[in-house]
Amino acid sequence: MAVEGGMKCVKFLLYVFLLAFCACAINQGPTPGSLLPVVIIAVGAFLFLVALVGCCGTCKENYCLMITFVIFLSLIMLVEVATAIAGYIFRDKVVSEFKKNFQQQMQTYPKDNQTAVFLDKLQQEFKCCGAANYTDWETIPLVPKGQIPDSCCVNVSAGCGIKFNSKDIYTKGCIEMIGGWLRSNALVVAAAPLGIAFVEVLGIVFACCLVKSIQSGYEVM
Repeated sequence: MAVEGGMKCVKFLLYVFLLAFCACAINQGPTPGSLLPVVIIAVGAFLFLVALVGCCGTCKENYCLMITFVIFLSLIMLVEVATAIAGYIFRDKVVSEFKKNFQQQMQTYPKDNQTAVFLDKLQQEFKCCGAANYTDWETIPLVPKGQIPDSCCVNVSAGCGIKFNSKDIYTKGCIEMIGGWLRSNALVVAAAPLGIAFVEVLGIVFACCLVKSIQSGYEVM
């Protein structure tokens, strides 16, 4: 039995939500590291599957599919809220893990172009060089020996990191700069997934309204 009246509006809003949810699922950019891209792809595939279930359930007005969608979306929302809270509480631990990962990425800088692009972007964005400071690059086998990435230069140009003057480069480490940014913006960083979770609550509400309407239709029949 097709939904009527206000439920048509709910179905439309649910379709809009599902389109946005699906876009988030497939909008996964490349990330350096051996395991992280696999995790991102797996999460994206799972979110896409959940969105597909919701879309099919909404289109077909199928009670079982909609219940499945509500359950999975509720679990995703709870995980996001828990992650946001844990990230805020253990923000110092997050910074420590980031330092460890950053140092590991530096080791692969000369061999992996994707990692090089990622670290260069970080250093330019946060105006930093190396993990603790620019001397960290001395242990990395760059050619010629003793150079630093051009992204460490205040005014980036090709080869500016070969024969550099400390006055012309960023001397502070990225751990200090990014860690400071994370601490000062911890509430904003935590609020982002909470904001997404709020939108997902609306999706759950719309889905529950549709489920109730479908169930009422079954009872009338």
